[in-house]
Order: sequence, then C-alpha cells, then structure tokens
Amino acid sequence: MEATVEELKALGHPVRWRILRLCLDRALTNKQLSVELDLSPATTLRHIRALVKTNFLVAEPVCTGENGALQRPYRATARTWGLTIMPDDSGLAQQVDLAVLGAHRAELIAAGKDSGRGAKRGVLRLRPESVESLHRRIQELIAEYTDEPDGEPLSYLWSLAAQAQLDLDPRDNDADPD
Repeated sequence: MEATVEELKALGHPVRWRILRLCLDRALTNKQLSVELDLSPATTLRHIRALVKTNFLVAEPVCTGENGALQRPYRATARTWGLTIMPDDSGLAQQVDLAVLGAHRAELIAAGKDSGRGAKRGVLRLRPESVESLHRRIQELIAEYTDEPDGEPLSYLWSLAAQAQLDLDPRDNDADPD
C-alpha cells in the first residue's frame, strides 16, 4: 500500500521510528518512552500522537503505574512493513529515508560500541529492472529468516540511494590559483 502524505509526515522524524521499534515487542507508556529516548514527556507525547493518528501506534487499555498513577501503554502496529514510499516532489519521501537512517544511527549509538554486527557500503551501476530485481531478492532473503524467540534482537537497514552527479566542467581546471 502506498503511503499517504499524512503518513509520510508522521514517519518523517527519527524519534518516531525509534518509538515504533521500541513498541514493537512490548507496549510502553509515554513516561517509559521519554526516559528511554531522553526526551521530555511532552515532546514524546507529541510524537506518539502523530503515530496514533496514522495508526502506526495503538493505545492499549489504561493501567495503573507507579504510585497508583494511571498510564496508557502504546504498541506498534507494524503498518510500516510493506508500506510503499514513492519519491515525490515535496521531499517527504526523502525526509522519511533520512528519518529511517537517523533512527538506525541512534540505535547503533544507544546499543554501545560493540553493537555492530556488520555493514557493507559500495556502488552499483544498475538499470531500473535490475534495481527492482535486487529489491525483490533482498526482500525474499530477509523473509527466509523468521524471528527466533531466543535470538538476539537485531536492527537492519536496506537502502539504495542515487549518487549526486559531479559537475566536472573541464574549464574549472583552467582557473588561476589565488
């Protein structure tokens, strides 16, 4: 399903991706999330509300927390899985890509210096049909691995990005040095 503008806006911040990751396996309250993310409860609640409004996060029944205070836990719906984010003129799709990258970076930092399990970076020159084939094969490969209850929770990021084209004007080499 293709993401709406409202959904793109909701997913355009790294903190929101971190909230979704944290609430995937267990429901967490605003207070728990604000402590984990080192944010004020008001800021955290603003992010939570944006995710609830777009059904990426759902509120669970109110429960009693510390000192008898009522708290509402939230759980991720996994709606982002299979959501198609198409490039657009507004730049929202790029904002989502950067938010995902920012969240992944923050998770690596939060997990500590020994958290890395491998990363690869390189350049491929592919025609559009090859790009589609590569995406499909990566999805199929990831689908082969099911969650193992006693397994280590790992975060992964698959990303392809076009490289900026350098403007190499041969006349630039003729300039006099200062």
